[in-house]
Amino acid sequence: MSTTVLVRRPLLGRLRGGFLAQGWLFRVCLVLLVGFVVVAVFAPWLAPQDPTMGDFANTMAGPGADHLLGTDQGGHDTFSALLVGARTSLLGPLGVVVFSTVVGIAVGLFSGWRGGWVDAVIGRVLDILFAFPSLLLAILAVALFGKGLGAPVLAMAVAYMPYTARLVRGLTAQEKNRPYVSAYLVQGHAPVYVAVRRLLPNLGPTVLAQSTVNFGYALLDLAALSFLGLGVQPPTPDWGAMINQAEAAVLQGQPLSAVVPAVAVVLVVVAFNVVGEQFGDQLARRDAK
Repeated sequence: MSTTVLVRRPLLGRLRGGFLAQGWLFRVCLVLLVGFVVVAVFAPWLAPQDPTMGDFANTMAGPGADHLLGTDQGGHDTFSALLVGARTSLLGPLGVVVFSTVVGIAVGLFSGWRGGWVDAVIGRVLDILFAFPSLLLAILAVALFGKGLGAPVLAMAVAYMPYTARLVRGLTAQEKNRPYVSAYLVQGHAPVYVAVRRLLPNLGPTVLAQSTVNFGYALLDLAALSFLGLGVQPPTPDWGAMINQAEAAVLQGQPLSAVVPAVAVVLVVVAFNVVGEQFGDQLARRDAK
């Protein structure tokens, strides 16, 4: 009696290798991301002052020993607000990416696996969702449910979901025709088990690359929403809100309170895009071999 051994492409094997071979830009961006995450996690302990407490006797002060990056028009320490603001500025996009990725994977996997009219209907629904810009949906959510972080995050998650769903849908339609999937089905495994436990792990790295890119765009959208005064509300520190509140300081020759959070947003968005795109390119090269 012969025994058939099914070999699946391991997830860790696809993730491991290739990172050290990436260029210097990838490494710099990866270090930046790790640094921002560390700052966001330990911000309350790293901030030298309470960013919600203003000193009206020391407004729009320049950089000094007490205020490394100066203060804004409310006397808030810009450096402390930058550190603590990293938490809210990164937490919102994380919620968008987690929700949109989980729902997108479920929708895309079901659509790609079933095919036929089910896939056609879901595909048309995804096309309709693509027509609504994420920032417009977020503004609509704010108009309906009020300012804050919760409603915009949920609305943007709905807007970002089709990107992951369409990606998973296409990959599933290709992957389900591979021999290892047919072999599992022939052995009597349930289709749900094969799709979730055997097929889905092979899509993980590619979905992770897409989610990384989505994170950068979600951060930019939420920062723009806070800049418009519709997102995170004062006194909670947030990079977008800091840029909005620093208008008076810029006009009076103290631009650091606006420039520093703007640079932080640009660095995080660029870093996430570089890491996500190079990660995806690396996976594409490995799959082509």
